[in-house]
Amino acid sequence: QVHLVESGGGLVQPGGSLRLSCEASGFTFTLYTMGWYRQAPGKERELVGSITSDGGTNYKGSVKGRFSISRNNDNSTVSLQMNNLETEDTAVYFCAVRGVERNWWGHGTQVTVSS
Repeated sequence: QVHLVESGGGLVQPGGSLRLSCEASGFTFTLYTMGWYRQAPGKERELVGSITSDGGTNYKGSVKGRFSISRNNDNSTVSLQMNNLETEDTAVYFCAVRGVERNWWGHGTQVTVSS
C-alpha cells in the first residue's frame, strides 16, 4: 500500500529555512503528481504546491519565490525547500500522492516559525 513519510520539520525563526522530505513507497512514484499541503491551527488544509511526474511545479501565491518543490524519481522522494519563512507558514505539512480519484496522505510534520 501507499506509504508517505515526511521529515524535516521543526522550529525555525522568521527568515530562516527548512527543507522537508517525503519518502514514498507502495506505488509507481514516477507516474504521479506529488503535492505538499499544510494545515494551520483553525484553518483548513491547503495546497502549498505540487510537482508533476516530469518536474513541472505550481505554488500557492503566498509561497511563490520562497518555496521550491523538487523530486527525485530515482529514490522516490519529493522535497519542499522553504526559505524566508514567516510566522504565517506555521502549520503541519503533509505530503500527498495526487491520484485521479483521491489523494493519499502522509502523517505530516510540524513546522513552527517563531522567535
